[in-house]
Amino acid sequence: MKKKQLSVIGVMIASALSAASVNASVLDDTDMQFGGYIKVDTMFSNYSNGAPDSGHISRQFYVPGTIYGVDGNSEQVVDFQARESRFNFKTMTDMDGHKLTGFIELDFMTHADGNERVSNSYSPRIRHAFISYDNWTFGQTWTTFQNPSALPENLDFVGAAEGTPFVRQAQIRYTNGGFQFSIENPETTLNKNQSASRIVSGSGMVPDFVARYNIKTEGGAKLSLAALARQLNVDSTYDDIQLDSTALGYGVSFSGILPVGKDDIKFSATYGEGLGRYMALNYVNAGVLDSDGDIEAISSFGGYIAYRHWWNDKWRSSITASAFSADNDVDLTGENVNKDSYSGYVNLLYSPIKPLTFGIEYMYAKNSKENDIDGELNRVMFSAKYVL
Repeated sequence: MKKKQLSVIGVMIASALSAASVNASVLDDTDMQFGGYIKVDTMFSNYSNGAPDSGHISRQFYVPGTIYGVDGNSEQVVDFQARESRFNFKTMTDMDGHKLTGFIELDFMTHADGNERVSNSYSPRIRHAFISYDNWTFGQTWTTFQNPSALPENLDFVGAAEGTPFVRQAQIRYTNGGFQFSIENPETTLNKNQSASRIVSGSGMVPDFVARYNIKTEGGAKLSLAALARQLNVDSTYDDIQLDSTALGYGVSFSGILPVGKDDIKFSATYGEGLGRYMALNYVNAGVLDSDGDIEAISSFGGYIAYRHWWNDKWRSSITASAFSADNDVDLTGENVNKDSYSGYVNLLYSPIKPLTFGIEYMYAKNSKENDIDGELNRVMFSAKYVL
């Protein structure tokens, strides 16, 4: 072998050993954590107009807008699932006084790629995947517009779904004390003129902007105020018509946790124009196209309140009320669009040891359209959950 080749190989080996040494040094300063939980649900559901087909998202958890029913199907169904179970991995590294964190989490919800016939095999999906370096966060996680810590302790996957902002998406976020500022992935959902058909426009070039302030009072209350500004955009051809329009969307949300002795009250109230997918799992779109193809933003309001009572150190209950309402211009949207949604929950949870919880929950939900068509869902749910 030529000397030049030996020299190159030597450099490569030295570089590899140097990199390994650096990696070993980083690993020495890195803490790694595995987490998640295993959750098994049994749901007895009664849909007023006939249940959706097996595997439908409404059979996995309550999603506003999916409970109007399927004519000809049985109204009463039972579902067993372990799809909410999740797994996460976290690293935390101290790099010369700088804090570097990586986090990824997966679960198995929403997919329809499996079935209940033989193996119940469902694909994992990304919930969170982000890195943070000191005050900066890069990646997919909860939108800064949402306060996930204020969600009620319900057995249903979301719980109070119509009353809360609920979005996970890619973003860049800066945090300084109680202040948070972020730019986040834009995506516009619109109604066609005089139609409930949804247009999903990915043509926006302006990110969504969110600002939030978190505060903890001397009495132990944790409060959050968030504001959202976004550009609604469509620049595509639909039904052989070229559309090119923008409009402003905005929203404000106030949420928090109020201690009441050992108990607590969790709440959220959100209002805006053009909120669309940010509220109620996109129960209502952000806007509607008028006859000229221009966007008119749809205003909406949603909120919930939940009271959790500890009977003792092993037994607890939550009671939750949630609501959402949209101010549709039916001259533009037509009457076959979602108007309002309500749901209520009451549960009893038992934790014989800290990581293990058994529970039973009753929920009732009603969704209505502008044409007075509605759907109701009554569900009794049993769950067993083991936190890893």
